[in-house]
Amino acid sequence: MPASGFRGPKQILQAFKWSLKGLQATYREEASFRLEIYLCVVLIPLSFLLANNHIDLILLIGSCVLVLLVEVINSAIEAVVDLVCGDERHELAGRAKDMGSAAVFLAQMLVLLTWGLICYHNLII
Repeated sequence: MPASGFRGPKQILQAFKWSLKGLQATYREEASFRLEIYLCVVLIPLSFLLANNHIDLILLIGSCVLVLLVEVINSAIEAVVDLVCGDERHELAGRAKDMGSAAVFLAQMLVLLTWGLICYHNLII
């Protein structure tokens, strides 16, 4: 079997360990990720009370998880840019960091829109 082929459960376990290591590093190094985790700890249980159906629940929880996902990717982009550029300022490095930040902002706006509309529909109407 080629070295890059599937090696079974051990490979899945190793990938899981790397994923946990990445989440731990993001939590340790990124204050914004910690804040978003704390918000998820509040919002996810609240979503079970707010949702009228499974679709609402998926949208409420999914939008929160999406913010975490985008924040991890943004943190990875920032780490690579910092590794390559160090203290040197470069227009493309700054643009990459700004684009990652914009992606997090858009994910956060999706949370506001999703939660706002579902709250309006389920609590007011």
